[in-house]
Amino acid sequence: MSQGVAVLNNQTFRPEDSEGLVKGLFGCIDGRDWAGLSEFLHDEAIYERPGYEPFVGKSAILDFYLTKRIISLGQHRVERVLSDGANIACWGSFSGVAKNGRNLSMRFADIYRIREGRIDLRRTFFDSPAI
Repeated sequence: MSQGVAVLNNQTFRPEDSEGLVKGLFGCIDGRDWAGLSEFLHDEAIYERPGYEPFVGKSAILDFYLTKRIISLGQHRVERVLSDGANIACWGSFSGVAKNGRNLSMRFADIYRIREGRIDLRRTFFDSPAI
C-alpha cells in the first residue's frame, strides 16, 4: 500500500474515492468478511459505537465483530457519502436479524478519519437504541 492509497479486496481505493471505500467497508461487514474488513482498518483504529466503550486497535474492533456484535446478518444501504479526503461522513439504513432472531431496522450515520489510506477512527450514530 502506498501513502493515501489502499488496495482492498483487489480494488484500489483513493481518498477521493470515499464512496467506494465506505461501500467496500460495509460490503465486508455485511458479507462477514473479517479478513477483508481488517484491510480497511489502520492498526491503531478506534471504533466508537453507542452502547459500548470505544474499541481501540484493529484486534479489538475485529473481536467486536466476531464475539460481541448482536447482529447475525444484515445489509447496510448507504444513501450519501461526503468527504474532504481525510474525513468521511455517510448515512443510510440498516436492516437485518439479531442473533436472538429479532428483526432489526434503523437509520445510521458514520464519520471516519483516514490515516495512511485506512480508517483510523469510526464513529457510528443510530436513530434508536444501540444494536
